[in-house]
Amino acid sequence: MADNDVATNEAGAPDIDRMKAVNRLFVTGVTVVTTMDGGTPRGLAVNAFTSISLEPPTVLVAVQHTSSTHESLFRAEYLAINILSVDQRNVVGVFATKSPDKFAALDWSAGPFGSPLIADSSARMEVRILERLQASTHTLFVCRVVHAQVDDRPPMVYSAGKFYDGGALNSIG
Repeated sequence: MADNDVATNEAGAPDIDRMKAVNRLFVTGVTVVTTMDGGTPRGLAVNAFTSISLEPPTVLVAVQHTSSTHESLFRAEYLAINILSVDQRNVVGVFATKSPDKFAALDWSAGPFGSPLIADSSARMEVRILERLQASTHTLFVCRVVHAQVDDRPPMVYSAGKFYDGGALNSIG
């Protein structure tokens, strides 16, 4: 089979290894999604984030059901999306784990609606969850932005298993 041929499973869909190869080619931003759960901050690294609309400002975050933070997010009314900066490689490493206290050595503050906003991020937003949609192994949280901050730090981006300086990308047009 040639490299560009489609490997399929018994259902005729592309197999999981092929889909992983396809997804690795997509460049994404790096976010940490956070919420408060009974006075305890919770969070996880998420690359499945996108803007849906500017009027009204609406975004979507996808979280795997097996995440240790999923239930906290599912119960929440508000959550925060922290777009990490190039200076936060250590932060994404902590939030990609199942550590019980990811906030122990982290500089953060509560936003106007109580969600943890991580210091030194490129941008931070607090959102109110409008819908929780089940999509296979994930919950899609459709959210209305209720607070947003932007700093002048370049964002971190991710592709093919590596992190990059989003401020050093070359423009092609």
